[in-house]
Amino acid sequence: MGVDPEQVPRRRRKFTAEYRHEAARLVLTSGRTIADVAKELGLGEQLLGKWVRAQKETAAGDLLSDDERAELKRLRRENSQLRMDNEFLEKAAAFFASKRR
Repeated sequence: MGVDPEQVPRRRRKFTAEYRHEAARLVLTSGRTIADVAKELGLGEQLLGKWVRAQKETAAGDLLSDDERAELKRLRRENSQLRMDNEFLEKAAAFFASKRR
């Protein structure tokens, strides 16, 4: 009777910042999909996707000034509020439309 491999806890692997950067760069510069690169490197697709998103945000963040970053943050917050307002108004309109019938 051996030990069931599914019951043995897997050790969490740690990756250096350089490795994460290079893996993300491979996706961004090669034109290959995240799934292809993740399979090649033995990584989970979601993990590599997270690294790619972080790399894109870092690259975009480098291009923005402090004022632009602050405005972007403000606009994202405003956009979120407007989406919630719009969702509420759609529900209210549907509610009142159903009352008229």
